[in-house]
Amino acid sequence: MIEFKRQSLSEMFSIYFDKRMLRILLLGAISGFPWVLIGSSLSLWLKEDGLSRSTIGWAGLIFGVYAFNYLWAPLVDRIQIPFLTKKIGHRRGWIVLMQLVILLSLIIWSIVNPIENLALVISVGLIIAIASATQDITVDALRIEQIGENEGKSMAAGAAMAVVGWWSGYKLGGVLSLFSAEILQTRGFENYWQLTFLILGILVISMNIGLMFVKESGSSERYNQQKENDKLISNKFKNENVLTQFISWIGGTISGPITSFFKKNGFSIAIGILGFVFLFKVGEAFLGRMSIIFYKEIGFSKTDIAIYSKTLGWITTVIFTLLGGLFVIRSGVLKAMFLAGITMACTNLLFSVLAWSDKSELLFAIAVIFDDIAAAFATVAFVAFISLLVDRSYTATQYALLASIGTAGRTTLASSSGALVDWLNGDWGTFFIITAIMVIPSLIILWIMGNKLKLSEK
Repeated sequence: MIEFKRQSLSEMFSIYFDKRMLRILLLGAISGFPWVLIGSSLSLWLKEDGLSRSTIGWAGLIFGVYAFNYLWAPLVDRIQIPFLTKKIGHRRGWIVLMQLVILLSLIIWSIVNPIENLALVISVGLIIAIASATQDITVDALRIEQIGENEGKSMAAGAAMAVVGWWSGYKLGGVLSLFSAEILQTRGFENYWQLTFLILGILVISMNIGLMFVKESGSSERYNQQKENDKLISNKFKNENVLTQFISWIGGTISGPITSFFKKNGFSIAIGILGFVFLFKVGEAFLGRMSIIFYKEIGFSKTDIAIYSKTLGWITTVIFTLLGGLFVIRSGVLKAMFLAGITMACTNLLFSVLAWSDKSELLFAIAVIFDDIAAAFATVAFVAFISLLVDRSYTATQYALLASIGTAGRTTLASSSGALVDWLNGDWGTFFIITAIMVIPSLIILWIMGNKLKLSEK
């Protein structure tokens, strides 16, 4: 049972001043930043080097990695990194290792030409996606473990701060990326994107320094619980040896988190949760995958995009994510997600108006602001929802399972977004109407399973 107790606005807002929220903010930024690299930066790099919309859209298949990171999440939950785990902790050790992989990938990108080495560029992008998806497993676990298991209000606030951090890493990383590329291009550097990736590498190093201030705890309790679950499996064997111990470890690692999830929620509710999570943000993903291409095609420069879509969007996202967190605390997850779904559909229609109008900075700003408001409410409700559902014995695995299923809908389906625009002969207005309709199935599922979830909103 998930409960939210009503408080005064000032009491609820004070929860954001908990020092744990600052750590969660940094973790969110670490998680969001890689999306800049394989999202807007890679898309615009390929676009300005002459590749087609369809090629750029299909390149987005590398995001599909996020949909399957639950497959190796059990290993991340249990395997310790030599040297790093003992020095800085289990969770932080995994994050630092993946950050090093991302840093090396940026160095490789800085020395290649995408036209001559498209396969290499996409392969490196895939490596970044795998590293990012892997670090997300442990970033989310570390974030959840910053909050006590029975601190529902703090968990909702933490979800809001995680979203603020994610969008800060994504938006401000995008600002740095676009401004750097624009400045280097105007100064005559032909390899301005390659140089930009080196600049972004400095940001990766800075975030790892900040990570050392994030505390890690609860490892011993988690290990003990996991060993107990392994023992339940090993007791089924008559004789205990190396083989049976290995089978018990594999069984506990893989089946334990999934069995726990279905046992805790019940089969029908669990299936309903998975269906809703898969479909909820598909329309937003279709829009997001093609948005920067749309902005470029209707005449906005990299600087315009940086100011309106990234900087203005970041400010809007921060404000309304924090407000969204308070809304979740006061009104509950279900109401927040219904409101967010309806708002996402409506804001997508604003992009149709922008597409069918003459170039207008005012319309651009309005569309970006309302899109970010909808995304903020949707994401904070979504994160709070799945964060409260996980079993602390398998934090990383269960959160990764739910998050990756949501990502599966957003990434695998949205990879066809460029092909859809081409099929519509560049009719962006119709494209955005279709993305608005995509939210309806998830809201129907939410409506059907709402009573089964039995959420208590106090």
